[in-house]
Amino acid sequence: MGQQDGRVDVDPSMRWNGWGDPAQAKDLPLPVRALLPILLGRVRKPAPAVELAHVQLDRSRLTDDDRAAFDAAVGPENVDDTAEARIRHAGGRSTPDLLRRREHRQSAPDAVVRPAHHDEVHACLEVAVAHGIAVTPFGGGTSVVGSLDPETGVHHAVVSLDLRRLSGLIALDEISGDAVLAAGTTGPEVEALLATHGFELGHFPQSFRYATIGGFAAARSSGQNSAGHGRFDTMVTGIKVATPSGDLELGRSPGSAAGPDLLRVFLGSEGIFGVITEVRVRVHPIPRDRVFESWSFPDFARGAEGLRRVAQQGGGPTVIRLSDEAETAVSLAQVGKIGRALAKGASVVTVYEGDGIAERRERTSAELVAAGGVSSGEGPAEEWLKGRFDGPYLRDSLLDAGVFCETLETATTWSNLQALRAAVESALKGGFAAAGAKSYVMCHVSHIYPTGASLYFTVLAGIRSEPLVVWESVKARVNDAIIASGGTISHHHAVGRDHAPWLAEEIGETGVRILAAIKRELDPTGVLNPGAVIPIERTR
Repeated sequence: MGQQDGRVDVDPSMRWNGWGDPAQAKDLPLPVRALLPILLGRVRKPAPAVELAHVQLDRSRLTDDDRAAFDAAVGPENVDDTAEARIRHAGGRSTPDLLRRREHRQSAPDAVVRPAHHDEVHACLEVAVAHGIAVTPFGGGTSVVGSLDPETGVHHAVVSLDLRRLSGLIALDEISGDAVLAAGTTGPEVEALLATHGFELGHFPQSFRYATIGGFAAARSSGQNSAGHGRFDTMVTGIKVATPSGDLELGRSPGSAAGPDLLRVFLGSEGIFGVITEVRVRVHPIPRDRVFESWSFPDFARGAEGLRRVAQQGGGPTVIRLSDEAETAVSLAQVGKIGRALAKGASVVTVYEGDGIAERRERTSAELVAAGGVSSGEGPAEEWLKGRFDGPYLRDSLLDAGVFCETLETATTWSNLQALRAAVESALKGGFAAAGAKSYVMCHVSHIYPTGASLYFTVLAGIRSEPLVVWESVKARVNDAIIASGGTISHHHAVGRDHAPWLAEEIGETGVRILAAIKRELDPTGVLNPGAVIPIERTR
């Protein structure tokens, strides 16, 4: 099966200074507007965001020779230094990213380069090395940790390497149950292509509609069906990578003892070692049945106990998600609406897909009941599924109203879960209070393991001025608390530039030296995504 052509750019419906399809953007409902002053006090509405045509950029730093070299690599029609293209590739979709997109003066890459296949990617890297130009690999543009910042490092310019032309299903082995996909294929495209053959991947992060298969791999993504299908890195069976030092094709067999697993080196590498151009993944037949059930718990602690019991007994739901009391009360993450409570206390949604649903549901229900859970029917879980990709639209509306809204995540063992949650919540509330801002913190668990679980926090804050400065201080305080309390600096958002200063605290100085040594070997001039994952000064 040959490669199929995909779109040539980020989905044109993606809002340039917000999330998703502009047609889906909505004003805050009246009940939300009434609730915000109660939670956060009076909030000052911000100045209107700048229009795209009025954004001010520095001129592209590419020389005529630079431009000619990229033209030769991918064709002049695929090298774009227009202001709009540069702005649309100026960063990811974190709240700081979106606040910067509202400013008149912005930083952006010097051009957007769009290769169509692996050889053109390799040719672009050769140009970058020869001309001293940094390269930021760009898939769906959904990073929330600063991975897409247009950082030049020691080089004179930086280009965004847009991989969306690398799109399609390259091969499908129906007997073995694996598929090879081009790295720029988006989540919906993956599922549509596989569905024509009766298969699905089943990886559904909140960024699903826009993120790409290569981005899933580069960030070690985890989707909402992880309880049933695992994290994305567990789905990957092979990759093809272009690096400045040569190409790699990794993952010859489903299991191997042929030295350390180099495939895993590139999962989570965020484009600092090479550019992933193809990904081979485990796929499965489209499930025939789907069953929903929702649960209420007196509090988060007893809900977490229920999830622990389910994770350790095995054979549970495809999706299981626990919202704490605060998130349940406002239904922010579950249905994308504030003011509609699912139940008192904490709440859980479960979704079962595939075979053996009756037996799996019976076992799961027994464990949840034993932990204090009470079934609340199918409705809330069905509503959550309908709106599970829409949460970021609400963030845009909150930002428009002057409310700061951001998310962060971590993970730890079951025995440490409550302590870590308390430490992060305290750091968030204390950090905003120190800046004179009221805040409201919500938490949910959406990824579980026999030994522990993730914690995902959403925070609203009424910051009166300088939100980027305030958040930088608060986030540093939170990261310190996570490390001190035994959590990981990221469970599935990745490291990027935002978390890079804390990486050594998690993997140790020796671990950072190992990563830096790999980068020096594969990218000796440091053109690939300077400053992401490893601080620039550690890679020289």
